[in-house]
Amino acid sequence: MSKEAMLTAELVQRKFDQKTKPVGSLGMLEKLGVQLAVVQNTLSPSVSRKRIGVFAGSHGVARRGVSAYPAAVTAQMVQNFLNGGAAINVLARHGGIELRIINAGVEGELSALHAPNFRNEPVRQGTRDFVDEPAMTEAECETAIAIGRSELEKAKQDGIELFGIGEMGIGNTTSASALCAALLPTPVEELVGRGTGIDDEQLAHKIQVVKMAIALHQKKCHSPRAWLAAVGGFEIAAMTGAVLAAFEHRLPIVIDGFIATAAALVAIKENPKVQSVCFFAHCSDETGHRAVLEHLGAEPILSLKLRLGEGTGAALAMPIIEAAAKLLCEMATFESAGVSQKEERKQRAS
Repeated sequence: MSKEAMLTAELVQRKFDQKTKPVGSLGMLEKLGVQLAVVQNTLSPSVSRKRIGVFAGSHGVARRGVSAYPAAVTAQMVQNFLNGGAAINVLARHGGIELRIINAGVEGELSALHAPNFRNEPVRQGTRDFVDEPAMTEAECETAIAIGRSELEKAKQDGIELFGIGEMGIGNTTSASALCAALLPTPVEELVGRGTGIDDEQLAHKIQVVKMAIALHQKKCHSPRAWLAAVGGFEIAAMTGAVLAAFEHRLPIVIDGFIATAAALVAIKENPKVQSVCFFAHCSDETGHRAVLEHLGAEPILSLKLRLGEGTGAALAMPIIEAAAKLLCEMATFESAGVSQKEERKQRAS
């Protein structure tokens, strides 16, 4: 943290301490307020406009039976998002959050879908099966990263003050598990979960698929971005781009669940300073999520046993971050409210 950032953090905490409450009694809300103020470089942070980008992509590895749902569900869910019928639509409406749906690489013809909040620019119709070959070429991966960057930059230009990332992609927990296994010292078994609800036999198969992928690509992958291309997804790469751009543009970014955290992990491994703008929405019920959060030393805002994705956790966490900003800016101080402060007890003479 720079000297300027440390000074801002100190001044904001002092501002919280002067509010009509016991020192530290707002708990994590105070931490969130301080972090938000540091990212925005102000003593009076604001979250008047919020937006979530839901990035969608299909996965070649899904054909190996690693999910409880068919690959076609990815395209069908994009339609559901645009119709306003998914969980993320409900939670975004509830939280006053703008929603954008981005087709980064869905398998299927979506050209007939049109909506003001829909971006239909697939890099390719799904990744390749990364057990046989790299999921993406280097150029495809860079194109997907650029999609996420441009979404973040658009949000900045539109006056968005808090941006969240979510995803949709059947098979993407397998991709995220492989990516995290490649970048962390954690055993594969601790990073692979049940995703959409697979049984024990499918889970064992999924673990084996991830191990096969790591074995295939480890000799050629020597950087986080190389691993992203080898075992990632178009929607994951796009989210990585959004996180990288968030740091460059000082826009606070809310990271949703396991897949979004895997995308953020790539960005943080490339530049550890990126984590300073990341707010981790929740710890999901997906096995590997807690391991990644612990590796990053990140404290999630919520723990609701979610494992849906779509940005649902981000949508729930965003109003809490907004509340932290409002408490900092709108609460009265002891002096302004005419409220007596805590009495300092004098030590008794021995």
